[in-house]
Order: sequence, then C-alpha cells, then structure tokens
Amino acid sequence: MDFDFTDDQESLRDATRKWVEKGYGFERRTGIVKDGGFSREAYGELAGLGLAGLYIAEDDGGLGMGPVEGMVVMEELGRGMVLEPFAQTLIASSLLSGYAPDALKSAWLPNIASGERLVVLAYQERAARYHFEKCEATAVAAQEGYALTATKSIVAAGDQADAFIVPALADGQMALFLVERTAAGVATRGYVTQDGARAAEVTFDNSPATLITLDGLSALAHGIDIGIAAVCAEAVGVMDRTLAVTVDYMNTRKQFGVAISSFQALRHSIADMKMQLELARSMSYYASLKLNAPAEERRRALARAKYQLGVSMRFVGQQAVQLHGGIGVTDEYIVSHYFKKLTQLEMTFGDTLHQLGEVSSRMQDTAGVFA
Repeated sequence: MDFDFTDDQESLRDATRKWVEKGYGFERRTGIVKDGGFSREAYGELAGLGLAGLYIAEDDGGLGMGPVEGMVVMEELGRGMVLEPFAQTLIASSLLSGYAPDALKSAWLPNIASGERLVVLAYQERAARYHFEKCEATAVAAQEGYALTATKSIVAAGDQADAFIVPALADGQMALFLVERTAAGVATRGYVTQDGARAAEVTFDNSPATLITLDGLSALAHGIDIGIAAVCAEAVGVMDRTLAVTVDYMNTRKQFGVAISSFQALRHSIADMKMQLELARSMSYYASLKLNAPAEERRRALARAKYQLGVSMRFVGQQAVQLHGGIGVTDEYIVSHYFKKLTQLEMTFGDTLHQLGEVSSRMQDTAGVFA
C-alpha cells in the first residue's frame, strides 16, 4: 500500500504551513484570544487560500478534494493552534453537499467556498452529553418551511457564524435544518473557551428554518465523523509542535552544568511521547481513510481513532508540562496553550471514555477470535 502523499497534497500542506508560520504566529493568536477568540480576517485569509472550499465541488466554487486533503490541512492548522473553526466548515460543506436539495446548495455552497459565509453545526444539548441521537429540539411545518425551537450549547463561533446546521425532531424523526443567525427568534450568548477559541449558547424560538434532509440521524452521524477525523488530524499537528518545543527546551535547560536532555530518564519520557505521537498519526490516517466507508464500518473506525487520539493527547500534554516544570503552566509560555488545546480536543465530539464505550458497543461477535 502506498502511504506517500501526492504532489498536490504536498503543495496544499506547504501552502497551509507557510500561512501558519508567517501569518498566524503566537503573538497574533494571543491578540485574537484577547479580542474574543475569533477573527473574521484570519478566516478570510484561509478562504483566500481556497481552503474553505476544500470539500465543495468545483461546480460550486470549491476545490473538490477529499478526506486526505482535509487531514493534511487540519494537521497544519493544529501546528499553529488556529482558533478559527475550520473543522466546522468541512462539516457544513460536506453535509450541504451530500444531503441538501439543489436550491439550498446553490444558495450557500459558493458563499461558503469564498469565505463570505460561515456555517457551523449546532447539535449539542445539555441533557445529551456526547449522545447526539438524544435530541429535544423540535421543528414544525410552517407557512414557509419550518419553525424550529431549540437550545444548543458550545456552538463553535456561534455568535459570529452566519448560519447553523441544526438537528431537530420533525414528526418524531430527527431531521437537519439550516437556520440563519439573523432569523427571527435566534439569540446567542458568546464566550471564550478554555483553549482560547470562541463558542456560544444559541437558542431558537420558533425560528424560520430550511429543511436540509429528513434523514437527520444518518446525516448528523456522518457530520460528526467528519469532525472527529478533523480533530484527530488537528491534534497530531498540536502534538507534533508540543514535542518539538519540549525537545528544544530540554536541549537548552541545564541542570548540574549539563543539558537536561542528557538525563536518561528524561530521554525515555521523550521516547514515550514520540511513540504516542506516531500511534496518533497512524490512527488519524486510518480515520480519514475510513470516512467514505459504509456507515457502520465508518462509525466503528472513527471511535477507535478518537479513543487512541484521546490517550495520546492526554499523555503528550501531561508529559510536556511535567518536563518543563513550572514554566509549562504559565500563560506567557506556549506549552501551556498546547496543553489547553489538547485538553479541549480530547473532549470534542466525545471524550476518551465515551469513545471507549463506542468501541466496546460496536465490537463484533468475532472480535479477538482467530479461526
């Protein structure tokens, strides 16, 4: 099997990495956090590279690329801990491309691809935790489309987005709807999350909604799996930089007149971090390659990947702080921000314990049995 990336994928990686290194340094990121955790200007720069149209067909103004290209981009954005919710753009563009009627595609996909519109998934409810199939939101048929009533939590850039993809029950069955943020009855309360990004609580009170698909449960599961694959790739990028910064620190920090990188016990810790990073990288590849598999196979694979990524993120983050000592938890030093980012990613789209339960529940009768 060929695991090499194509020339186009390497060019995409190079373009994204150059933007992160030159246009999204730690100082700019810190400024964006102070300004609320989201920059429309930075998001526009990503769109200017064509990245917002990554999963959108060329006929709709996008690049028409697939999961491996998405993985490449997310890994590079992770290296810079980019705050703008690019994973949400991948989810929204995929759901609209794969499930929406043609009129809705024509109205939204070109604007998403150009970066003029930001659409995010608003699915989490307080009583559901990570079980996305639990939904109390409702939508009833109205004179023009539907009227949707719901309260959704931790919506990425919820008070900055232009529209939401919202799951709600229509006649007792989960469906997906698109609701514009400026629609009647929509209210948002924004805040900065632990990793410095922006999120919001969003309420809908009989808000006008446009139907995307009545097969909402299958579509939502697909969207969340796209999000999991994106988070896995992003985490690999964060861990890669975390390890690199930790190694640099150990080569610089001296104790008893020598660099602490010469201490055998600490070198073992670095080796363990590297092992966890490479385990995570291989499972991130696995997740992206399974995104187009049949639903049950895809769901099983993504749960496995997110479980391993969760284990690796926790280990790499904690070891990095441990090896740095007190400076590793100060806001002035970048490692504390890597640690926060990894902590946040570990809980996104289902934490490690939840994913372990998913893996267990999806094991087949022959799991672990060799004929």
